[in-house]
Amino acid sequence: MKVMTALFGPTDVVERAALLREAGASGVFTFEGPREVFTPLVLASTVKGLDLMTNVAIALPRNPIQLAHQANDLQEISEGRFILGLGTQIRAQIEKRYGAEFDHPVDRIKEMVGALRAIFATWNDGERLDFRGEYFRHTLMTPTFNPGPNPFGPPPIYLGALGPRMTRATAEVADGLLVMPFGSKKYLHERTMPAVREGLAAAGRGADDLAVVPEIIVSVGEDHSSTRMLLAFYGSTPAYRPVLDAHGWGDLQPELNAMSKQGRWQEMSTLIDDEVLHTIAACGTPAEVAAHIRDRVDGISDRICLYQPGPIAVDALAEIIDALG
Repeated sequence: MKVMTALFGPTDVVERAALLREAGASGVFTFEGPREVFTPLVLASTVKGLDLMTNVAIALPRNPIQLAHQANDLQEISEGRFILGLGTQIRAQIEKRYGAEFDHPVDRIKEMVGALRAIFATWNDGERLDFRGEYFRHTLMTPTFNPGPNPFGPPPIYLGALGPRMTRATAEVADGLLVMPFGSKKYLHERTMPAVREGLAAAGRGADDLAVVPEIIVSVGEDHSSTRMLLAFYGSTPAYRPVLDAHGWGDLQPELNAMSKQGRWQEMSTLIDDEVLHTIAACGTPAEVAAHIRDRVDGISDRICLYQPGPIAVDALAEIIDALG
């Protein structure tokens, strides 16, 4: 099984990427949190033998041309090892933090994928740029701004998804699905994969046309307090309620949401009991973590992303990777 795991702050990227490669990781990814999502991958590209991925770059505040240039450059300097992972985020973050529009996020990101493909086709195949959508319009590409064919081809485009509409849309248009980490075996098999099959069928695509990459929250050791806090944060968001609903825990979401609005962040984690914790996150020894992961993704994928509330010790990570084979 191929395992991708996270890079954190930008100052020790090369050293950490090399250590992760030695531990057996097949790739590294960045996420758009307190740090910029593309810059660390530029540095990590100097470490050979690792796939690189944004997981995820927030799509809606960005323009397809801007994204295309960033992705094209990373694909070239990494010699074809880059994956452009995109996601929508939630309305409050897009509108209040980014100051951008959020309406119709599924339609917007589907159209963004189409725009990116049109731009890449212009650069790589010489096609005239003439993309006219509802949200994006690109009809000019003069030689001054055209980088020309990428020797490694355009990068694949993966989309992050959790709900059924976004999951179906991803299966229709993207090269890969990043299954968001707030999930479970039941949700993956009974909700995610049926939506994937619906999307593939609607687009006339086959299972081989879409990589499905489950992301799993991992907590090694005995202290899972930071993981409970992370699950409480996710669980407070209405967009993540379907995962809780799948297990009969839906009433937990509005309770967590109300506490978050009152600033009771520390208390929220006390509502994440052991059953919720061990259903959603892979916790315990490296062997126990690996067993949870294998059980969850069996028959679905041979590649996973490990989502860490904090950096896992490299030796523990190596044990998990070894146990996954």
